[in-house]
Amino acid sequence: MPAQLRLRCRLSFPAATRPLQNLPQIFILSDLEPLWINRTHLSRRVRATRLPDPETVGDHRRRLTIKMEAFVSRLSTNGSLGSTYGAVLFPRVQASYFGCVLGLSGLATNWRLAAELWRLPTIIGEALYLCAGAIWVVFSLLFLTKWALARDEALAEFSNPVQSCFVGLLGVSSMLIALGVLPYSWLAGVSLFAFGAIFTVVFGVWLTGSLWEGNRDPVSTTAALYLPAGAGSFVTAIAASAFGHSDWSQLAFGAGFFSWLAIESVVLHRLLTNKELPELLRPMLGIQLAPPAVGCLAYLSGTTGHPDPLSHALFGYGLLQLLILARLIPWIRRQPLDLSYWGITFGLTALTSASMKMAARTDGPVLGMIAPFLLIISSAIVLAIAIGSIRWLLKR
Repeated sequence: MPAQLRLRCRLSFPAATRPLQNLPQIFILSDLEPLWINRTHLSRRVRATRLPDPETVGDHRRRLTIKMEAFVSRLSTNGSLGSTYGAVLFPRVQASYFGCVLGLSGLATNWRLAAELWRLPTIIGEALYLCAGAIWVVFSLLFLTKWALARDEALAEFSNPVQSCFVGLLGVSSMLIALGVLPYSWLAGVSLFAFGAIFTVVFGVWLTGSLWEGNRDPVSTTAALYLPAGAGSFVTAIAASAFGHSDWSQLAFGAGFFSWLAIESVVLHRLLTNKELPELLRPMLGIQLAPPAVGCLAYLSGTTGHPDPLSHALFGYGLLQLLILARLIPWIRRQPLDLSYWGITFGLTALTSASMKMAARTDGPVLGMIAPFLLIISSAIVLAIAIGSIRWLLKR
């Protein structure tokens, strides 16, 4: 048996491919064996080490070099649309990653309102919007690149009963970035808003129709179901009001409000009567805060004058959800911190913005005391999750 070379691959697995970690990581090369590297295991750093047999080491090194050159050549020539080899050359971005754009945009809105209400520095809100916009651009490009170069993975995410709900965040995040751009460029803002609103409506209708077809595993029923029709409609209402379309804002609020009520009963039924949520899905419970909080903000955006009982009711239910999530922190934290924890940030920042809007439009002292307290909490939580996310990314 001639001497052999072992090709060792140092691997990093995205969340969607963690079950593949147990597959072999060492491939044997010999005279009779072709070079074969599965695209899931391709490493950026590959090194060859020889087994003891110095007489044929030089010959095998030459063959390994030729095979590696042929492999790199195939990467360059076949790295086109849908190519298996081209798919390994860029970072994977899942649709759920857009949650960090929502959280940062929400916090930026908090600080913009705080600057108006309490004369705090305006630079904080603008810097946060700039950061959110930069992340949105990078994630959008990488997400679209995945559809071009890794079509199978993109379709698998699109057909997954849980992950597919997050695809709508591409449109939602676009509308939030439009709100950040609006003070600087009306044309850019309205263009982003139009794209985000159309994408949100089309995707929400398509996914909701798929849900009505049934044949779903109860385990896949999570708070992510709120995102396409519920949260998407509420953000559309907020953005439409900012661009001067109060009638469209009220229509979107109605669509989101009743979608939320219908889905809430399904999600709570699954939580109360089915098996315990797997640890991997528990951070998604943070999305439970979003419907009442974002709904309250959407309602306030489409109305004027003193806050009415419905706005107070929405805000009160949002506070209740926040307290329940605080009680569940030890249970949720069994899942190590990753990007899924951004799910709570948008609802929390929306609740903070709603409290500021209500404090500015009412003479009562209660919301005037709650608003600064929520601003401190939301800022601290978003900062903590951002630091944890950076550490998580650096370890990958």
